[in-house]
Amino acid sequence: MKSVVINKEDLRYNIEKIKEYAEKNLPDDNGKKVKIIAVVKANGYGLGIVEYSKFLIDNGIDFLAVSTIEEALKIRQAGIEEKDAKILMLSSTAIKEDVQTLIENDVILTIGSKEAAEVANQIGQELNKKIKVHLKIDTGFGRYGFIYSNREEIIKTIKPLQNIKIEGTFTHFSNAYYDDNYTKTQFDRFIKCIEILKMNEIETGMLHVCNTSAFIKFPNMHLNAVRVGSAFTGRISFSNSMGLKKIGYLKSNVAEIKELPKEFNIGYSNVYKTKRDTKVAIVPTGYMDGVNIQTGRDMFRLVDKIRYIVRDIKDAFKKQQIFVTINGKKCPVLGRVGTYHVTVDITGKNVNIGDEVIFNANIKHIDSSVRREWI
Repeated sequence: MKSVVINKEDLRYNIEKIKEYAEKNLPDDNGKKVKIIAVVKANGYGLGIVEYSKFLIDNGIDFLAVSTIEEALKIRQAGIEEKDAKILMLSSTAIKEDVQTLIENDVILTIGSKEAAEVANQIGQELNKKIKVHLKIDTGFGRYGFIYSNREEIIKTIKPLQNIKIEGTFTHFSNAYYDDNYTKTQFDRFIKCIEILKMNEIETGMLHVCNTSAFIKFPNMHLNAVRVGSAFTGRISFSNSMGLKKIGYLKSNVAEIKELPKEFNIGYSNVYKTKRDTKVAIVPTGYMDGVNIQTGRDMFRLVDKIRYIVRDIKDAFKKQQIFVTINGKKCPVLGRVGTYHVTVDITGKNVNIGDEVIFNANIKHIDSSVRREWI
C-alpha cells in the first residue's frame, strides 16, 4: 500500500532552524521575539493537516494559519483547542454563515473589506462580544484586502466598529521569491498605510508581511510575526543557506513483474518502445499521487513566456528521465506516467513483487486519501 513517509527528526530539525533564524534576525523592538505563524494550508503542505499541526504544537509553534474553513474545522474537530494553538483564517469572507462558523470554532477572522468588517461586527453585537480579527491590506496582489491607497475608506470602515478587536494587520507578497524590487514596494506601501492607521488611533496589533520566501530573503521585514509554510518541509523554490532538509517522500510497492520484447510499446501515446528485451516492474502509483506533477504555466508576462520557451528548447536537447529507487538502486520510469501506474525498467536488478518503491514526488499534490506515515 502506498503512503507518504514523513521523518519526524528531519521536520524537528527544520523547525529549530527556522526558530533560530527568526531569533537571529530580531528587529530593534525591545528584544521581543518574532512570532512564527505556521501556515498549514493544502493539507499541511501534504504532510496531513492534523498530524502536522499537532507536531508543530508539540515543538513550540502555537499559532497556525489556514486558507479555508474546512482546514480550520479539521484542526479544531481533531481536539486542538484555542489554548493549544490560535488559528488565523487567511481568507476574508463576508458570508455570514461562514463567519459564524469560524467564530464558533475560535478561529481568528481576516477582515479585508467593508462588507466583511460589518458582518463580523454585526455578529459581535448579536453575541455581545468582541470578535478577534486581523486586517488584510492589499498592497498589490489583487485578491483579499483593503486597497492600501484607500486609507480613508479603511478608517471610515473600521473606526466606528465596536465589536471587533484587531489583533493583527498583514499583507501578502505576490513574488517575494523572484522580484525583490516589487516586494520592497509592497512593504513600503504597507508601512505607510500602518502609519496612517495609527495616526488615526486605529489599533493595528501584530504586523506580519513575510511568507516563506520573504522570511528568508528579507529579515528586515520580519516585523512582529512571520508566516512560514514551505520552509518547514525544506522545499524552497530559490537558493538559500539555511540548510533545511527536504522531508517527506512517496512510497509504493512493486505489483507485478514482466518481460517485454524488443520494440514493444510502453504507455499512452506510444512515446516509448523498448530498445532490447526489457524486464519491467509495474508500480500502482501515478500522477494522481503527485508523480511528475508541475505547477501550471499561468504566467502572462512576455518574459515568463520567453523563459518557458527557452526551458523547453533546452529540454529538447537533453534526455528527460524520471527515476524511482528500489532496493537502494535508481531505476528509470519508461513511457508516460499514467493516472495510477508507472512502468519501471528493472533489467539486471534483483527486484521482486512487493519490494518498496520510493518516489521523489511533490507531496503537496498527493491526495489526502493516501496514508501519511510518520517515522
